[in-house]
Amino acid sequence: MNKNHKLIINKCFYALETKNIKQLISCFDIDAEFIDPHYPNINMQGKDKIIEGMLWSFKNLKKFKFSINRYYKEEGGNKFIVEATTKHELHNGKKLDFPQIFVFKLKNNKIIFLQAYEPYGPHGVLNIILMWTRLKNKINFRFLAP
Repeated sequence: MNKNHKLIINKCFYALETKNIKQLISCFDIDAEFIDPHYPNINMQGKDKIIEGMLWSFKNLKKFKFSINRYYKEEGGNKFIVEATTKHELHNGKKLDFPQIFVFKLKNNKIIFLQAYEPYGPHGVLNIILMWTRLKNKINFRFLAP
């Protein structure tokens, strides 16, 4: 793995853990795509949508923590897979401990694509929050659509 690529990926995780939106978004290309089923908008396209999603997660999680287990690189390419153990904490003190896989695609030392894979769908309080937020977004879209 190119040392710069690993640094960018690590910088991205560190920025999440420290809730540093400026550092985090500096890792992404302006037209980057971020996909994660834990967010109200699962598919976030472009820096503005990614910032919106990240600020939502910063508000709803007290603490982010990622422990990187392994990095894999596509031979001769710019795609990377990261296995991580996730240990987040909600504001009510509840711990979220689960494995995740992240697929990164980089170009010119920027993330152009990032997708998170979890071994399950969101459940519990997070599922209720997401269902409510998605319903609210659909209703708002219906009333705002021409």
